[in-house]
Amino acid sequence: MEDAKYYVIKKKAVPEVLLKVLEVQKLLDSKQAVSVMEAAERVGISRSSYYKYKDDIFPFYAKEKGKNITFVIEIEDQPGVMVSILEVFARYHANILTIHQSIPINGKGVLTVSVDIVSEQTNISAMIQQVEQLASVSCVKIIAME
Repeated sequence: MEDAKYYVIKKKAVPEVLLKVLEVQKLLDSKQAVSVMEAAERVGISRSSYYKYKDDIFPFYAKEKGKNITFVIEIEDQPGVMVSILEVFARYHANILTIHQSIPINGKGVLTVSVDIVSEQTNISAMIQQVEQLASVSCVKIIAME
């Protein structure tokens, strides 16, 4: 076990400062903050803490080739929503395996999409963020990954 370089631990066991480093990175990636200083101040850590840990923590699904991922996406019932979502997956070279859309109830629907990540260059975190930022998307969750 001394040779292990990586560990998988539950979020509740991760020190708060490391979770805040992830928040800073998310703000920077989504362009919601223009500088490390601004993002660090917004989440409540120092810039030096961010730089100290930024290369040591990342979502375990950040860049993985050959993974099958199933997403559940809550959407508003509007024309073109599914096309917008599929365009994001296409930009990230995610191969669509299955798509299921529920019948909308009260203006909301649920889309289940399974994709195969075929490129080592695919940044799954960025792909998810782009889907989440679509106007008619309420929620994106990963329900399975292998």
